[in-house]
Amino acid sequence: MNPVTEYWQRISSGKVTVCKKVRRVYQKLQEDIENPNGEWYYDERKAGRVIEFLERFCKQSKGAAGGQFLRLELWQKAFIAATYGFVSRKTGLRKYREAMLIVARKNGKSTIGSGLGNYMLFGDGERGPEVVSAATKKDQAKIVWAEAKRMIKKSPALNKRSKCLVGEIDVPGNDGTFKPLSSDSNTLDGLNIHCAIIDELHAVEDMNLYDVLVDGMTAREQPLCLIISTAGTVREGIYDQKYSEAQDIIQGYDDGVYKDERRLCVIYELDNRSEWEKPDCWVKANPGLGTIKSREQLAEKVKRAQHNPALVKNLLCKDFNIRETSYSAWLPFEDINNTATFDVMELAPRYGIGGADLSSTTDLTCATILFKKAYDGVLYVLQMYWLPESTMERMTEKEQKIYSAWIEQGYMRLSAGSRVQYSDVTAWFLEMQQAIGLNILWCGYDSWSANYWVQEMAQYFGQNAMEPVIQGKKTLSAPMKNMGADLTAKRINYNNNPILKWCLSNTAVDIDRNGNIQPLKSNQRRRIDGTASLLDAYVALERHLDDYNNLTL
Repeated sequence: MNPVTEYWQRISSGKVTVCKKVRRVYQKLQEDIENPNGEWYYDERKAGRVIEFLERFCKQSKGAAGGQFLRLELWQKAFIAATYGFVSRKTGLRKYREAMLIVARKNGKSTIGSGLGNYMLFGDGERGPEVVSAATKKDQAKIVWAEAKRMIKKSPALNKRSKCLVGEIDVPGNDGTFKPLSSDSNTLDGLNIHCAIIDELHAVEDMNLYDVLVDGMTAREQPLCLIISTAGTVREGIYDQKYSEAQDIIQGYDDGVYKDERRLCVIYELDNRSEWEKPDCWVKANPGLGTIKSREQLAEKVKRAQHNPALVKNLLCKDFNIRETSYSAWLPFEDINNTATFDVMELAPRYGIGGADLSSTTDLTCATILFKKAYDGVLYVLQMYWLPESTMERMTEKEQKIYSAWIEQGYMRLSAGSRVQYSDVTAWFLEMQQAIGLNILWCGYDSWSANYWVQEMAQYFGQNAMEPVIQGKKTLSAPMKNMGADLTAKRINYNNNPILKWCLSNTAVDIDRNGNIQPLKSNQRRRIDGTASLLDAYVALERHLDDYNNLTL
């Protein structure tokens, strides 16, 4: 029985516990195996060849198993077999050009990456294979590469066919090379990559690195980008981008909205944040638990975290693959994240409550409209962001790429010059009023906001509509706590706005001795303007909640 089928049978029978994403992926793989008319078919010989190579020629170098040949577990064999076993019925070439394995730390992912790197160098049948282990920093890039080098030196068969140099591994027989590659390297141009291994994707700061690697594979017939990683704390980076794509691919198996047959995404994680205290669920993020990874040591970590809340975020992120925000964050990412969307034209709201956070030069300016519909109890959020053109011009290429995407998607607009023109904010509120028929009853704003803008808004919406909000704990604490509770309960639908999600992820709290809170940046380079604008609107909502409910109920 092939490893994919065997693993799926164990999953479906309940003998192996996995998360929902892994279950759905292997269900799909088994469906593909059983489909006699599909574009792709499973070649057991090709899958077995890779597994045999790893177990026959690759030895581990560290720990109790140091010096011993790899003995792959079923979940590892299933991932490898799926990656290499599916081929085209027409050409016989590999189906998957990208394979992602997200698994908690200490489950042997880097060892597997090193072994597969060696297979792509020696055994894939490619002429002149270029294999790279890639990361932002050279030291990180060398982890997988150095382990692959140690494997070669421990194997007489591989060692005699290669030259292990200081900065690369050469194979004269097929003109192959295996190198560590980082974004600060001067060798990023002219790549002709057969296999790129990205270790710890969450640590990749240069989003262009991934694009360079993929672009460097276009001349190969069956290249492979292998991504192996745990979760991380930096939101809206390359990890979140790839994770979201993986979610869309897996969801597409059912709804057909997004289809990508060339990427395999296997994500071991807890299905729910609360499962970290349930020992029976730990294996969902740790398929090697009890064999590769010590169950006793993980239990000790959990016990310490139960007694010391400061340890929880790191434990959840690294040992259970729960995506977390920075360590000083206000809310965990699970509470912030809400992928629900809405069509404002279908909802046709009549009355809304505004909020605004006006920037000077470097921060974003954000305008918010909250509204409710009587029948569902959900609070809906519309937002628009502005950025000065000159600020955009001073950004790094990576930042420009992110902000340009937001502008193209309609979440952000540029203001001419070096400052945001606050009249643009007024114009947006009027635009929403005219396009949707959404009347702004009250608008919360920082009491230090520009007086001329307040007067301009009052001309259109009335002097009594403008609600000054003092930015301090006395004013903000209770509304911020209530807003956090509503976010956690998914009662706030912000239309999956990526900028607001990013701002919420960047938000930390300043707490006084009485437990009162107010927002602050978790990092001075990050933005929380979307949070501030939403909170100003929330303050106005709570001040007039009864009156507003009487209009919407």
